Amino acid sequence: MKKFSITVAGGGSTFTPRIIMMLLDHQEEFPIGKLCLYDNDKDRQEVIAKAFEILLKERAPQIEFSYTVEPEVAFTDTDFVMAHIRVGKYAMREKDEKIPMKYSVVGQETCGPGGIAYGMRSIGGILEILDYMEKYSPNAWMLNYSNPAAIVAEATRRLRPNSRIINICDMPLGIMIHMAKILGVNEKEFDISYFGLNHFGWWTQIKDKEGNDLMPKLKTYVKEHGYDIHVESAQHDDESWHETYRKVKDVYAVDPETLPNTYLKYYLYPDYVVAHTDANYTRANQVMDGREKTVFSAARDIIEKGTAKDCGFVVDDHASYIVDLARALAFNTKEKMLLIVPNEGAIENFDPEAMVEIPCIIGKDGYEKINQGRIPQFQKGLMEQQVSVEKLVVEAWIEGSYQKLWQALTLSRTVPSAGIAKQILDDLIEANKGYWPELK
Repeated sequence: MKKFSITVAGGGSTFTPRIIMMLLDHQEEFPIGKLCLYDNDKDRQEVIAKAFEILLKERAPQIEFSYTVEPEVAFTDTDFVMAHIRVGKYAMREKDEKIPMKYSVVGQETCGPGGIAYGMRSIGGILEILDYMEKYSPNAWMLNYSNPAAIVAEATRRLRPNSRIINICDMPLGIMIHMAKILGVNEKEFDISYFGLNHFGWWTQIKDKEGNDLMPKLKTYVKEHGYDIHVESAQHDDESWHETYRKVKDVYAVDPETLPNTYLKYYLYPDYVVAHTDANYTRANQVMDGREKTVFSAARDIIEKGTAKDCGFVVDDHASYIVDLARALAFNTKEKMLLIVPNEGAIENFDPEAMVEIPCIIGKDGYEKINQGRIPQFQKGLMEQQVSVEKLVVEAWIEGSYQKLWQALTLSRTVPSAGIAKQILDDLIEANKGYWPELK
């Protein structure tokens, strides 16, 4: 069986250990010959990399491991680039969240003004990595789940339409893991229909492999509890996530014909979110005090001890998404997965040029979209507004347009007026000096 070369772009990320541990856990069905970490922050990456140098020598000495800040080294002779970069790191995420909160507007990393700010930073970084890959390994695939995925996907559609990039998000999988726990089954057995934008979608069908409809039982539970149930997960099991999963019951009540993505709470209940957010200690602070410290502490512990025996790095089910996708592309497994793709009629009564999140069949040549038919007016209206936000952000980045970015913020359901949108925008411009293109 062929052994693959993997480049992880964003090698210093707190998510990198999960990806590597999941890759190691799937060596029989997806063997790796070479693994390279790439990051533009040498010092941050080095901590994660040195820990994995030790771990891989002990657990998978057959894998040729390296780490670098040199693009040519990282992207030459690679089969897959797994990209999860965060331009500006958590320091900028904190600003994304806290600046809108000054105006009693949702402060969130991918939704509303914070997501727009993050998107304006991310576009250039993703295009740069994509260009490196295509220069040094033109036949490689880039599996991108850098946030905010919707804006990044729209940028690649506009600016790199022929690139071998597949944009993904593991949040629906995270929700389906909860659904499976509620039902007492395995999420891998689900046969689903789903439509929407990234972080902005709905399940219309969930069946088991025998064709039995699981929606009625799920809806009965969700009506009372949302998706809240204890799941062993390093990523989505702290109290703020439990609150998010509980709030789904109110999001569901708006349209009980479907089951919603958790992120819809930011758009349908922004007043509630603001009222239940500590403006001085946002999710970024929770992550910096939680996952950030845990991951880097585990890495330093390995380096200090010189062994990864009993280390704090664990396999995470969420990371399995990217491994399943790589395997499907490599071995033509025809796996059905949710991807963020150009609509082009897959949702019949929606903008053909929108980047939508729908089920696709993945094989060696890429993906085939599964038609989701016509969607209801309620979701269509919400999606038209949100996709316009995403398109305007990308146009603002391309054109350096203050006007279009102001329009994007004004259109967001999380922002109450054009006046507040302008105040937030001016603050974000100041905070993002050196990260955004200059706006005129």
